[in-house]
Amino acid sequence: MSGQPATSTPSPRVLLVDEDRLCDVFEVVAIDDAVITARSPFLFELGEELRIRSERDGDIREVTARVRAHVGSPVSTELELIDQSDRVVAR
Repeated sequence: MSGQPATSTPSPRVLLVDEDRLCDVFEVVAIDDAVITARSPFLFELGEELRIRSERDGDIREVTARVRAHVGSPVSTELELIDQSDRVVAR
């Protein structure tokens, strides 16, 4: 059987930054340049600001996000990226 070998792109990840620890508390549902939609066992408060690490397409950034909404069933949290002066951790 001929053809191209299958390549897999790693799924985007979002981690909560808690002082010097990274906490894996999000399952990414959708992600774009302005909003991340993710499931979490934690229900963050609307308007709460979180420091997060976003890992997508080889870029790793730490940014500040604000909880914008809780949507859907099962409930997902929408995180609006508000700190556009993010810190690039790696490329």
